[in-house]
Amino acid sequence: MKFEHFAINVADARAAARWYVESLGLSVARKREDAPYTHFLADETGRVILEIYSNPAAEVPDYPARHPLVFHIAFVADDARAVRPRLEKAGASFFTEEILPDGSILLMMRDPWGVPLQFCQRTKPF
Repeated sequence: MKFEHFAINVADARAAARWYVESLGLSVARKREDAPYTHFLADETGRVILEIYSNPAAEVPDYPARHPLVFHIAFVADDARAVRPRLEKAGASFFTEEILPDGSILLMMRDPWGVPLQFCQRTKPF
């Protein structure tokens, strides 16, 4: 099997997609201009896709109420600590920072809608 994408239901897919493109450097691989405003967003490799949509057929999870260990979207960061002030300026919020025994840094934040984001600065990348 080859991984295609993972998806999240959000209240405003167009605004969220715009934020992910502007703030995280994702690119729009495909989108719908009509409801549910589905956006397929690709990482810089074009290999990993995040689907964001606003579909009233299912509830939008209360992302801010859920601990980030239940669900989060993780990104590679060359300098995790430099990510924090830039994303806070763009409307994200800090949750926690963890330093692993090997020196890796895991920075947990939330996007402006509360979706948990993790920025991984690993001493040994995958």
